[in-house]
Amino acid sequence: MKKIYLLMAILMAGWIIPVRAKTPDSSIKEKPVLKIGGALRFNYNYSDWKAGCRKRGGDFGFDVFRLNVDASYHKFQLSADYRFYPSSSRGGMLRQGWLGYQFDKNNQLQMGLTTVPFGILPYTSNSYFFNLQYYVGLEDDADMGLKYIFRSRQWEVQAAFFKNSGLTDFGDKSELTTDRYSYDIAGRHKEVNQGNIHATYQWGNKWKHQAGASVLVGGVYHLDSGAMGYRWATALHYVLDYKRWNFKAQYTTYDIHLADESMDTHHQITLAAFGATYQVTSKADIYSMALAYHIPFRKGFLDEICLYNDFSLLHKRVGGYSDSFQNVTGCSLVMGPVFVYVDYAIGHNHAWIGNDWNNAFAQSSDNATNVRININMGYYF
Repeated sequence: MKKIYLLMAILMAGWIIPVRAKTPDSSIKEKPVLKIGGALRFNYNYSDWKAGCRKRGGDFGFDVFRLNVDASYHKFQLSADYRFYPSSSRGGMLRQGWLGYQFDKNNQLQMGLTTVPFGILPYTSNSYFFNLQYYVGLEDDADMGLKYIFRSRQWEVQAAFFKNSGLTDFGDKSELTTDRYSYDIAGRHKEVNQGNIHATYQWGNKWKHQAGASVLVGGVYHLDSGAMGYRWATALHYVLDYKRWNFKAQYTTYDIHLADESMDTHHQITLAAFGATYQVTSKADIYSMALAYHIPFRKGFLDEICLYNDFSLLHKRVGGYSDSFQNVTGCSLVMGPVFVYVDYAIGHNHAWIGNDWNNAFAQSSDNATNVRININMGYYF
C-alpha cells in the first residue's frame, strides 16, 4: 500500500512541479547574414538638341554596374551600394554605405553615408529620370552622419545630423570631389553641420494614404574666407495608393545664403555630381506630381507593365531667372529579373535635357524646350 501512495505522490508532483525546458546550447552562436545583389544596365537615348545624335538615330551604351551588400549579425547591420559608371561619368562611386544597430522592431540607428530623410522616400518619380528635386540636391541624396529611425504601424519619424556631404577631400582647402552620385554644394563651398527631421503618417486600408513633412537646416562653409553661410529647405508631401493606382505630390521650398558672395553673383550656387558641375538658383519652389498605373501579367515572359507620367516645376524665386520644368511620360516593364524603362522626357531649361548645361537651372541663356527619348534596360540580381 505504501508503494501505491508513493507512486501517486510522484505522479502528482509531476503535475505540480514544472519541468525545466531544454535551453539552446550557448555554444551555438548566431551566424552572420550576408546578401549580395546588384544590377547591370545599358541605356539608349535620342537627344533632339544634339545634331550628331539625331543623324546617328540615337546612341546605345553601358550605363552602370551596381553592387549591393547587406549584412547583419545579432542587432548590427551593414548596407552598401557601390556603382561603376563609365569613365565619362567618373567611374566608381559609393552611393551609400552605413553601419546600423536595430534596437528593436521600431527603433534603428544608422551611421555613415546614409540617405538624407527629406521628401517622399526613396524618391517621387516612377521613371528613369528623377524629378527636379534630385537635380538641386534634395532627392536621393546621401551624406555623412548619424540617423535615427522610429517606425510604428502608422508613424515613421527620422532625425539626422550630417557633419558634411557624402564624399569630401580632407585637405583644409580641398574642394568637394565631383566623383559622386548625388548632387551637393561644391566649388569653393561645402555643406556642413546639417540637421534633418522627417515625419510621415499613414492610414487607410482600401485607400492607402501617407502625409509627410520634412525640414532641413545646415551651414555652407567658404573654403577661402572661412565665412559660414546657411541653407534651409522644407517639404510637404502626400502619397495615395488605390488598387493599381499610385499618386504622389510634393511641394518643396529652399533658400541658400552664401556669406562671402557679392550681391551680383550670390543668386546661384555650384553643385557637383557625375564628374561635372553646374549652377543652380539659390532659392526656389519645386512642385512635383507623379501618377502611375500597374498592369499585372501572368502569361509569357512579361510580369508587369507600369504606365506613368511624372511632372515637376522649378520656380526660381530670383528676378530675371526663367523657370525650369520637366515632364516624363513612359512605362516600365518587369520580366523576371529584367527591368526596362521606356521614357519620353520633355525638359525646359534643363541641364540633362537640353543644350545649356552650366546655367539651365540658374539664369538660363538658352530658355529652350527639348526632348529626350530614353530606354534603360537592366538585369537585377
